Amino acid sequence: MTALDAPAAHPHRTPAPRPHRPRRTLAARARRLGLYLLLVLVALIAGGPLYWLITSALKTNPQIYSYPPHWIPTELRWSNFADAWRAAPFGHFFLNSLVVSVVGTVIELAAALLCAYAFVFLPFPGKKWLFLFLLGAMMVPGHVTLLPNFLTVAQLGWVNTWAGLIAPGLGSVFGTFLLRQHMLTLPAEVMDAARIDGAGHLRILTRIVLPMSRPMVITVALVVLVTKWNDFIWPLIITSSDDMRTLPIGLLFLRDQETYANWGAILAGTVMVIVPVLVVFFLAQRYIIAGLTQGAGK
Repeated sequence: MTALDAPAAHPHRTPAPRPHRPRRTLAARARRLGLYLLLVLVALIAGGPLYWLITSALKTNPQIYSYPPHWIPTELRWSNFADAWRAAPFGHFFLNSLVVSVVGTVIELAAALLCAYAFVFLPFPGKKWLFLFLLGAMMVPGHVTLLPNFLTVAQLGWVNTWAGLIAPGLGSVFGTFLLRQHMLTLPAEVMDAARIDGAGHLRILTRIVLPMSRPMVITVALVVLVTKWNDFIWPLIITSSDDMRTLPIGLLFLRDQETYANWGAILAGTVMVIVPVLVVFFLAQRYIIAGLTQGAGK
């Protein structure tokens, strides 16, 4: 059939009506507006204290104590950070926190990876019961083990040392649990193909499991890092000199040194403590979101 043979369009034919799309009702718009208002309220509750902390670190004492409060500082006092650095040995505090957090996180993450891989891919008797026992250990409050850990570390001669700060926290049941639950979702066909090609367990872990589990590994590493960075009770118990104190203990030391309650310097020291963790979080947030949402959809 050619173009001349095609039937001509009817001159009086009207186009087919488009399907009617119902407009968004007033109730739906009200619910959406209420959801936005709720999100704004949650953001204010979560970000309000952080904003007050950062702005107060740049205020003078009269501005901090004034009522009604000054939400925007009129005079930026950058010398608060220098006062905090001079009042306490923050150089030692930063070094100790960095060593304890980084070394402890690396060792704890490695142990959690190996344990999780063993629970998922290695057959051994009593595996399920042992995992349930480890889950039960998560229910025990950490303060219950403070005295046994201190007695053990004291007998080893590790009081007031980096080893004493790091060793008691090397076992991570929480990290093992998260990594095991993620490894259970990995495709078994890939592991079987690797075994057929002659790959051993270490090669499977480093070449297959780790690249496929990168978001979850980074999420666990950040959780462990923040926990160690903010730990207060154990460093306070196991250290006895200012040279071995960590940053949370350093803030207490700074508070004791500021006889006249220079809250500008104290809050400036607090900002110096939380900024490294915030920077790490913002750099790794896309991996954290991916790690927490993996398995939510197919």
